[in-house]
Amino acid sequence: MHKTPIANDPFANAESHFVEVGDFQLHYKRLGSGPRLILLLHGSFLSLRSWRHIIAPLAETATLVAFDRPVCGRTSRPLPRGKGPSPYAAESQADLVADLITALGFEKAILIGHSTGGTVSVLTALRHPERVEGLVLVGAMIFSGYATSEVPKPVLVGMRALKPLFWRFMRFLIGRLYDPALKKFWHGPEGFPEADLAAYRADFMQGPWGQAFFELFLASHKLDLDPRLPEIAIPTLVVTGDHDRAVPAEESRRLAARLPQAELAVIPECGHMPHEETPEAFLEALNPYLRRLGLMG
Repeated sequence: MHKTPIANDPFANAESHFVEVGDFQLHYKRLGSGPRLILLLHGSFLSLRSWRHIIAPLAETATLVAFDRPVCGRTSRPLPRGKGPSPYAAESQADLVADLITALGFEKAILIGHSTGGTVSVLTALRHPERVEGLVLVGAMIFSGYATSEVPKPVLVGMRALKPLFWRFMRFLIGRLYDPALKKFWHGPEGFPEADLAAYRADFMQGPWGQAFFELFLASHKLDLDPRLPEIAIPTLVVTGDHDRAVPAEESRRLAARLPQAELAVIPECGHMPHEETPEAFLEALNPYLRRLGLMG
């Protein structure tokens, strides 16, 4: 398989932008100038740099925007106040995506979501179908992990009452487990590049990241997406690495079978991050889908 990066890091020289959406100052980078929008949603513990190997070709087909999702990168990390919905809840994040699309000057977008970014992409399509014209779901967590996790209510009450103690403990655990967890996202013998690992760690551990991540943890709950998947009647591409250990390939096969207009692409000899580990193979799978949407000749 091709594992040579398409480009080093086009985002490195791209200007950073910030836009206020909801409770957040969202950090994003924008390339291309096409009349249609491709919006990139990275996975948990990562940042917009996750897309650096594939953005140059995509920016030739559309306006391409990648942003740092809440709790990640240079996006602000506000701490919730009051008793309203948490800005870190999955539903709030889906609403955030819909509002970002219009804030960028577009009516709708093609969402490319990786891992939990795929979860939020699916939820956006369900809550705001008028804003989503296509979906690319890369190792999306729909039947396990983030989409199904929920803290029992009695435990939740105790954790909220002792919030300073628990967020400090969680920050300690993440600090210890961060590198081993990301390394499991990779399949190839070369392993997760150490320079990338250090860059992601620096992106993630900014500001009050421990407190913000704990708020996201507290806001997590079962989303029950499975029964609603047939409602998503838009062209969808489901992508998985055949050695994905975070979201097994079988879950992506199941997802493709549940979506009315979905196609499945299985990338061999690849783990949870095909757009980083095998970028050329990822683009080979993506390009026919984009052609069907009229974005490529």
